[in-house]
Amino acid sequence: MAKNHNRKLKDYNPNNCPVVYSLSKIGDRWKLIIIHYIKQGHNRYSALQKIIPDISRQTLTNKLRELEDDGILDRVVYAEIPPKVEYLITELGFSLNPIIEEMSKWGLKFVTPNEQ
Repeated sequence: MAKNHNRKLKDYNPNNCPVVYSLSKIGDRWKLIIIHYIKQGHNRYSALQKIIPDISRQTLTNKLRELEDDGILDRVVYAEIPPKVEYLITELGFSLNPIIEEMSKWGLKFVTPNEQ
């Protein structure tokens, strides 16, 4: 199956800026949250819906597809009835761990109790 999902601003990167490139892959509201929870073992669509209740079904589907298209996640379909699908972090996805850990440290340092 060809992975050819059209995304707004997918190729927007003036002057080949590495920060803009990084943000185009992981810098929206949901992607790092999805990656974080998949790393914690919530690797099925229904589990992600439960753990991230504010995300719509369509948005979750789109973000999972984008992360898969970008090589950050693998989608594994098991030949069962009913079909079973799991999302797994790829080697490229695991390379984001230091970034996510630093963001977590920064957040823990500055988050206030009423924002949790």
